[in-house]
Amino acid sequence: MIKETQTIAVDFDGTIVENAYPKIGKPLLFAFDTLKKLQQEGNLLILWTYRSQDKLEEAVAFCKENGLTFYAVNKSYPEEVMSPKISRKINADIFIDDRDVRGMLGWGEIYQKLGKGQEQTQSLKATQKKKKTPKKKKSKGGFMARIEELFKED
Repeated sequence: MIKETQTIAVDFDGTIVENAYPKIGKPLLFAFDTLKKLQQEGNLLILWTYRSQDKLEEAVAFCKENGLTFYAVNKSYPEEVMSPKISRKINADIFIDDRDVRGMLGWGEIYQKLGKGQEQTQSLKATQKKKKTPKKKKSKGGFMARIEELFKED
């Protein structure tokens, strides 16, 4: 079961905006709208990007100009102090990144999978599963008899 709220780590270049690093690309269609909606639904958003120093500050400012403020930036939580003794990997439930092995989903599809709308979809699927489906007539005999029945010519 999917948790009610999730921590979502989101890449910047190629995910929120077109990949134009070190410049900032154009926002991807529905990226900011989707992320703001996910945030309004109680999810925590972490900006998780290769960018650092000035380039990172530019990305954070760009997101803020577009109405998106992150829970944390390149950290699992705001107070985290980076140290070589701890992993650089962010502690998140979901990672949204254009370099995912499956490729980058569209932002509409991402919202369908993660947003509150997914609860309705899951509920509908559960209801459909509960409906009784007609049972197949069991054939007599063992496994081989059933195989023979499948290949029997009428």
